[in-house]
Amino acid sequence: MTPVWSRLLETIDAQGAGALVSVVSVQGSAPREPGARMIIRPDGGFWGTVGGGQLEWRLLAEARDALEAGRGPARVQDWPLGPDLGQCCGGRVTTWIETFDARDRREIETWADLERRGRHEILAIRQADGRLARTLAVSSASSRPGLEEAVRERFGDDRSPVVLFGAGHVGRALALALAPLPFRLQWFDPRPDAFPALVPANATASVLTDPVQAIGAAPAGASVMVMTHSHPLDLAVTAAALGRFDLGPVGLIGSATKRARFLARLRQAGVSEFALARLHCPIGIPGVSGKEPAVIAASAAAQLLQWREAGQAARSTTSAEPAGPRRVSGDR
Repeated sequence: MTPVWSRLLETIDAQGAGALVSVVSVQGSAPREPGARMIIRPDGGFWGTVGGGQLEWRLLAEARDALEAGRGPARVQDWPLGPDLGQCCGGRVTTWIETFDARDRREIETWADLERRGRHEILAIRQADGRLARTLAVSSASSRPGLEEAVRERFGDDRSPVVLFGAGHVGRALALALAPLPFRLQWFDPRPDAFPALVPANATASVLTDPVQAIGAAPAGASVMVMTHSHPLDLAVTAAALGRFDLGPVGLIGSATKRARFLARLRQAGVSEFALARLHCPIGIPGVSGKEPAVIAASAAAQLLQWREAGQAARSTTSAEPAGPRRVSGDR
């Protein structure tokens, strides 16, 4: 979620060089998925993770060694996650270690600028000198010569949109719970003084004036969480959200009794059973019964992660391209 190329640029500006570790492909079980990355500084500091454990420890050591050797060819390594590494995952991981310095600054600036604009794909191919050359992936890229051995990488913001109504105790707790997670939050409440003085960086707080208008402006695919201070307002927001079939699930805070009452009123208002199937009330995952705001928020955040993964899986089955970076050919 944090921009990779911008962080690498900062590292080069601060220390003159930097290393980029990438998980390229995975077979079987592994700590992280293709596309997991770390940036390593010459002073030993680093950002990101490829799953921890012995694999990450070895990759950190390899990256520091590559930085000491100076800018050179990419190191392509295949790691069996068995007895040799002391990890019981049992799979295999292919990684890249690339080193960069001021000579690469202009190219890195280009990728950093593109990364700031949003999600995109890059094709990376190993050159004769062992370094990787990258080009922006376009629909006609597969017909270009020399790209049959390319690796498709994805960069940019991959946060899922969430629209949250309510800035009470649970709403505030949920906004904080979502702060480090892969979500982009639109946060509404009709009370201007309900929001905290500081909101998380991934959230935008707005005073709610019209529930229908707010729902109408929500991005397609967004999940909706409803927990205002007013049951009539909850009902209006829920009805509007269920009326948009291009939105994701709708979570409503409350008890089974509130759910039954809302379902009855929504049916009276003409909401279809198909739409009502998207309503989740009470919110949260099964097995968590605590009613403290932080507990409810943690359970709701876990539910949102489930919805996110379900949505990604559904999209991957209808897309010609897989959900993550992959090797176009030559996978180990």
